[in-house]
Amino acid sequence: MKILALEFSSDRRSVAVWDSTGNEATAGGPAVVAETGGRSTRAFALIEAALARAGLEREQIECVAIGTGPGSYTGIRTAIALGQGWQLGRGIKLLGVSSVDCLAAQAHAEGLRGPVTVIVDAQRQEFYRATYALEAEGVRPTGPLQLAPRAALQACAAAGAVVIGPAAARWVPQARDRFPDAATVARLAARRTDFLSGDRLEPIYLREITFTKASPPRFAAPRPDAPLTGSAPPGAMPGR
Repeated sequence: MKILALEFSSDRRSVAVWDSTGNEATAGGPAVVAETGGRSTRAFALIEAALARAGLEREQIECVAIGTGPGSYTGIRTAIALGQGWQLGRGIKLLGVSSVDCLAAQAHAEGLRGPVTVIVDAQRQEFYRATYALEAEGVRPTGPLQLAPRAALQACAAAGAVVIGPAAARWVPQARDRFPDAATVARLAARRTDFLSGDRLEPIYLREITFTKASPPRFAAPRPDAPLTGSAPPGAMPGR
């Protein structure tokens, strides 16, 4: 299966293309292109670069896999919109992959073993937290994704727990910085068959998203003696 993977949930945004059936250009694994820094994502440029590196055309993609967070609201929404549009235009398969599952799988691939806590900044001094056991045979979730205060994570790391996540050391000094990668999203997607229609693909958030609606515009009533806008002053001749 020829997979395009998008992982835009952190400050390191990446695109991977992988022909899991054995394309010569990607025989060693997914072809990956990434960018860091900045607030915008050059999504189409990253996609074209990854496709060129893999030696595939857009029309050959059979599945688009999206890193669904938690993480950057704008980045995840951008990736989801791209996947939905690709499915509408080409009828491809679509998958969502948890970005915290992605981080745990990357840690396992790097050789890390034992209990691991994955964290992602959720703003408001809170963090998304999920726990895993990294065992010789694979990754096993040991706790659900939940919101936790910063102090609880600092205490956890101070007690010797292994904590990883995007820019995690900024908040928890003992933590290890790790960013979810589209290559891992592609590998995880290659093992799955639970494909989705675009309208069912949603970002992972534990906190309800709320918006403050702007008040209706208010206009001050003109004074009775105020001249109309654009009218000539009293006594002026028309055309002068």
